[in-house]
Formats: sequence, C-alpha cells, structure tokens
Amino acid sequence: MTDFLVTGASGHLGQLVLGHLLDTLGVAPSRVVATSRNPEKLDAWKGRGVTVRAADFEKVDALPAAFAGARRLLLISTDALDGVGTRLRQHSAAVAAAAAAGVDHLVYTSLPFAERSPVSFAPDHAGTERAIAESALPGWTVLRNHWYCENLLHSLPNAFATGKWYSAAGEGRLAYIPRGDLALAAAKALSDDFTGKRTLTLGGTRSYTTKEIAALAAKATGKPLEVVDVPAEGLVQGMISAGLPEPVARTFASFDAAAKEGCLDGGPEDFVALTGRQPGSVEDWIAANAEKLIPH
Repeated sequence: MTDFLVTGASGHLGQLVLGHLLDTLGVAPSRVVATSRNPEKLDAWKGRGVTVRAADFEKVDALPAAFAGARRLLLISTDALDGVGTRLRQHSAAVAAAAAAGVDHLVYTSLPFAERSPVSFAPDHAGTERAIAESALPGWTVLRNHWYCENLLHSLPNAFATGKWYSAAGEGRLAYIPRGDLALAAAKALSDDFTGKRTLTLGGTRSYTTKEIAALAAKATGKPLEVVDVPAEGLVQGMISAGLPEPVARTFASFDAAAKEGCLDGGPEDFVALTGRQPGSVEDWIAANAEKLIPH
C-alpha cells in the first residue's frame, strides 16, 4: 500500500504540494503517488522516484484503479470551465472512487463559507463537501482555502494599466494567503496522522479591503492606483465591454460579491494549528512580486 496520493498533481497547487511532501516534510518519494490527466507533465517527479499514474475524472470506471493502494488521498478541486455542476460531477466520481479503492482519509480543497458564498462555483464545493460527508470514507479533512495572493496577478496589472481598480467589494475584507502556504497545509493534512473528520478554514495573517490592497500595491510599485466603487452589475457590464465573455465576467464579479458579504474574510488560526507556523503576509508577497503587478 502506498501512503499518499495527490490528484491534479501537474497543476500549480499540486506541484507545490509534491515539493512540500518531499522537500519540506521529508516524505520518501516511494510513499507518494502523483496523478494527472496529463501524466507526462510529471516526468520530473517520476525521475525523483514518485509513482505517476493517469487519472481523468471524466473516465469514472478507471478511477478506482488509479487510486488503488492509497491510504490517504488529496483531492485537489478541478478547474472545470464549462459551467457550474461539472466540478461537482467530477468530484463526486473521485470521492466514490476513493471509497471504492479503500482510501482511509481524503483531503479536499474547498473554499470558505461554501454553503452560502455568492462565488459562482461555491455550490460545487458545497456539494462536494456533502458527498464526502455522506460517503463511506472513514475519515476526511476539508480545507477551505482562502484566496491565493497569486490571484492579484490577474487583477492588478489590468488595474495599473489605467490607474483605476473597479470593484464591487465595498468595504468587504479578503484574507489573502500565498499559494505555497496552502500547498504546505495540504501536504501536512495529507501526511499527518489525523484519522477523524474535520473542516479547516485557511486564511492569511489578516484580512484586507480592496482599498488597503491597492495602497500596498501602489507603495510597492510606485504607481498610482485608485479604487473605483461600482455596483456589481456595473462591474459585470464593464468587463463584458472590455471583451470578457459574460459567464466569465459574472464569475469574477461573484468574487467581489463574496468579499462584500464577508465570505472571504478570515484569519490564520486553523493554518497555524495545522502547520505550526504563520502564513506569509500580503505585504511581503506584494513587495516580492511588485514587478509582476504592473503591465509591460
């Protein structure tokens, strides 16, 4: 039996999880299985001694074999882009396959306040959490991950291009946390000896309004940035006018709605309890990535 299996291992988070398992936590590569729809992207890990397998959540019948022998499994949420519901179908298949394969403990990457968040794909996460709770799995850990600091790389360069950051978040606060820290938390939850059932919410050192983030970014880059408050529908229409497809625009606007309603606010308590350390701060992340935040 192999100890630890990581799904979605070729993605940004999955690669970081593998790194933390082997390099930070000192797990032997022979104890790790990495799966992906594109296993060829994992050749470097295979070269280090990690077992690599193909696992496509759309190929349901093959999943129990892909998960066979794993004692603990990390289910990294998929990046399905073809509408709400696809993730839930894929995740439900993976949960059922994990139970069928005899997995003892499943770790899942969800989002904060999944049951009530306005984020457009929150119902998929809430549904997956229910599927896990109702499954035959003996134990599980749900990691409700707050927004990556890296998400700022999608919004701030566009904002700096005009000097204006259009936002419908109001005074809502966001507990940004570096992706690498969330990967460490996932690696810890996967490799520790916890056998029960738990839900942890993983936030950054503190939470920030959009205006506070803009001020930090302006200071780090030396470029002016003004936050312009707009209604949610105005934000949607502005993004559509800028060329985004309407479903994508509405998804992005739902993030602001979640912030405004307090669904992206939080703190580091669960992260510290799980990992034994504080997460990196937004201030440090912005300072380290200032050059990437401005358009070139």
